[in-house]
Amino acid sequence: MKKIISKILVLSALVLMFSCKKSLLDQDNPNTLTVDQFWKTESDAQKGVNAAYAMFYQNGGWNRWIYFRLDLTSDEGWSNSPWTELGDWTRFQYINYNFWEGNVNTYRDTYKAIFRCNQVLTYVPEIPFADAKKKAEILAQAKFLRGFYYYYAAILWENFPIVTTIQTPTDLPAQSSLAQVWAQVEKDLTEASADLPEQWTGGEIGRATKGAAQALLGKALMQQHKWADAKTAFDYLVTGAGKNYYDLVDYKDNFRAENENNKESVFEIQFSDVNKSAEGDGPSANVGSNRAQFFAPRSIGWSDGQARFWLVNEFKKEKTTDNKIDPRLRYTLFYPGLEADFGDKTYGRSWEWGADEAWFKKYSRDYMRSNEDYFNQVNNRVIRFADVLLMYAEALNELGQTADAYQYVNRVRTRVNMAGLATAYPAIGNNKDLFRERLKVERSLELCGESVRWADLKRWGDLDNKANVDKVALRDPDFKNFVVGKHIRLPLPQVEVDNNTNLSQNPNY
Repeated sequence: MKKIISKILVLSALVLMFSCKKSLLDQDNPNTLTVDQFWKTESDAQKGVNAAYAMFYQNGGWNRWIYFRLDLTSDEGWSNSPWTELGDWTRFQYINYNFWEGNVNTYRDTYKAIFRCNQVLTYVPEIPFADAKKKAEILAQAKFLRGFYYYYAAILWENFPIVTTIQTPTDLPAQSSLAQVWAQVEKDLTEASADLPEQWTGGEIGRATKGAAQALLGKALMQQHKWADAKTAFDYLVTGAGKNYYDLVDYKDNFRAENENNKESVFEIQFSDVNKSAEGDGPSANVGSNRAQFFAPRSIGWSDGQARFWLVNEFKKEKTTDNKIDPRLRYTLFYPGLEADFGDKTYGRSWEWGADEAWFKKYSRDYMRSNEDYFNQVNNRVIRFADVLLMYAEALNELGQTADAYQYVNRVRTRVNMAGLATAYPAIGNNKDLFRERLKVERSLELCGESVRWADLKRWGDLDNKANVDKVALRDPDFKNFVVGKHIRLPLPQVEVDNNTNLSQNPNY
């Protein structure tokens, strides 16, 4: 399960430099391979794509800061951090566009990950392989990862420069529109899907699969309201050739270090606590997650991010078929009534925080320890099958096939002993608008704290006009600061705009 990490570590330190014509003052560094010396063998190709996977462990991305952008900026989370500027970047008060932890670090690591993918896609085609299928799979993984990073660039900055070739220091990438970024995502994921295996085995488990490419492609198409195309992409996992690979499992198994890479997992980041060291590109660098350390309650972690309490109330609005509290609440949030409701303490302690406070529980290690650190080994299930089922239902509803959509929502609900949707909410019927509004709630209950809510709000148009934003602000007061037409996207780091005459700052910044 975690063996892929050991392979990634072998090459995560490789930062390849361009060579140029030799002179007495221009000699090869004996401790650093050049492009002329590397990219020669199948092993080099494998190491190159491993280095692209290794970007998951950098601070700007899935190791730490991206959760502030995707979870805390949405109406599910907020920050009461004593670090004022860090908190400001979750409440739409962007003063310094070059704020490292809020913008530049994530932008840089996204760009760096794309660069590593571009290296693979540039050099590997020229490497001879004994097995052409193996070469195709390496190239497909690089395309998937490039599409993955461009997907999140589209979600966060929108107008992110598209770079698909190896750059030189003097290159000035052109401005790209959101439509162009989405087109690149679609191209990369479509091409990746054609050559990715349906499943990996042994130590290769955790690499991108055909199902992962199809699911992410579907998510990208959903953001563009290409409902029919999105349904077609999801078909592979739900009704097509890949349906036997995916299913729902015990809900709690999606957020713990045990039972990882199970049938509900479509794509997950392989975290490990093997290295108790700093993040970086060295072979002994940290490959764990910092998320829980920054999201844990006070005195347990840094507590820079927490959940909005409206989520607790939403979970309690509807009981299970045997008149109990929705069991997903137990594994989703820490909140004052957790011990009374389920007999669980918060990291082994009775509640000692505010009466109206809640904290994210998913991916925490409260069930195995009493505190958090920077080396959390719980894999992040970036895409799981429940998300696919709910998006499939959403696409069907938007296509006017509401009656058919019910069954996919019901698969998610009945897994946790909730009544079928038609039984619980008969007034919805086949009304597309009512079904969509209920689906918004279903996604918050099932996927809270899983870094999908910001994309959801954008896709639903909930941030497109003041009336809709005002409704969101009833759940999350930070949205009183939200400026329509501006905060739908992050500003580009100002240093990038200043250094590149082909870039313009995002609208209204």
